[in-house]
Amino acid sequence: MPGFELFGEEERKEVNEVLSTGILMRYGFDAARKGIWKSRELEQALCDRFHCGYAQLTSSGTSALTTALAALGIGAGDEVIMPSFTFVASFEAVLSVGAIPVLADVNDSLTLDPESVRKAISPATRCIMPVHMCGSMADMDAIQSICREHKLLLLEDACQSIGGSYKGKYLGTIGDAGTYSFDFVKTVTCAEGGAVITNNKTTYLNCDGYTDHGHDHQGNDRGAELHPFIGYNYRISELHAAVGLAQFRKLDTFLSIQKKNHQYLQAALSKVPGITFRTLPDPAGDSHTFLSWFMPSRELTGAVVAEMKAQQIFAGNFYWFDHNWHYIRKWDHLKTEKTLGRLTAAQSAALKKIGTRDFSKSDDVMSRCISTAISLTWTGDQLQEKAAKMVAAINKVMANASPQAHHSQQASLA
Repeated sequence: MPGFELFGEEERKEVNEVLSTGILMRYGFDAARKGIWKSRELEQALCDRFHCGYAQLTSSGTSALTTALAALGIGAGDEVIMPSFTFVASFEAVLSVGAIPVLADVNDSLTLDPESVRKAISPATRCIMPVHMCGSMADMDAIQSICREHKLLLLEDACQSIGGSYKGKYLGTIGDAGTYSFDFVKTVTCAEGGAVITNNKTTYLNCDGYTDHGHDHQGNDRGAELHPFIGYNYRISELHAAVGLAQFRKLDTFLSIQKKNHQYLQAALSKVPGITFRTLPDPAGDSHTFLSWFMPSRELTGAVVAEMKAQQIFAGNFYWFDHNWHYIRKWDHLKTEKTLGRLTAAQSAALKKIGTRDFSKSDDVMSRCISTAISLTWTGDQLQEKAAKMVAAINKVMANASPQAHHSQQASLA
């Protein structure tokens, strides 16, 4: 991970086929494009690979989430429950359709804690949005049960987990709709792009029109198409789809390499006393894009991060607790309503509430977590060296730490 690490002739071939026609837009110009429809081809490939009924490409993972929310009828005043650990795009999409993000705690799966979800439900709740972070899955049995009990929509943000699965079903295909991101650092890249997948035809048709100004795409005369509803321009280009098509054909190769490198690194770190690993609701479904591991306490985690940085071996590791993009702790622009346009009164009140919420349960998890990105290009020697240096740095910190620092943060909170 990511796919750009293995970029080559396959991608160039697909792009050059588009360039040979000069038709870069995904719609229209039927004769001039000479039968080359890269967007359609990638959408069909997604359906075939993931055993889903429909796929709609978009310009980004963010626009895919926005499109899916709108296609499911979520709008002004509706509450969407999402995790405190995700990418900022998740709450951006919710706000963009006039809805209200409600943040729930994560557990050591790094995804939504079902008990926290239950406590977050209100009469305004319309949807639960689990985010399958760092390549692995939320507890979908528990979340589906909650959705059925409260008659809520289920939208999977699978932007970071393409190719992962849960009990035999691919992530993104389990809920009412799912989304993928194909940005530059995702497992499969289009440079920029995303997709909504669903098994519901009405949801798909809503996505199809919403991403193209509400066009109904009936017939082959674009100027004569009708507009059943208002939409926006979230189209992908044929150039981006061409890159993604070549990348998607390599997905199994990517997943295989990731699994091998992930298993080697985990085996090495597992020999360090005190290190634990994220809980996986279905270990067989991990896409292995990251190895996420925990130190016993926040103090030790911070010391390990500092030691690895001092040795210049922290590159490719992520301490999300101090990360500006992925965790509630650093989302000051959300908590203080730093927007260019006015929010609705309900949105404003909800963000003020988020700013005063206690996320100590999430803090305990995220303050002890380090995620190591799994590269597709590591040689055997490089992987061995990386593991050895990481283990040595962690052991050095553990040897010099006070006995109190070895106690878990969880124990100190109990």
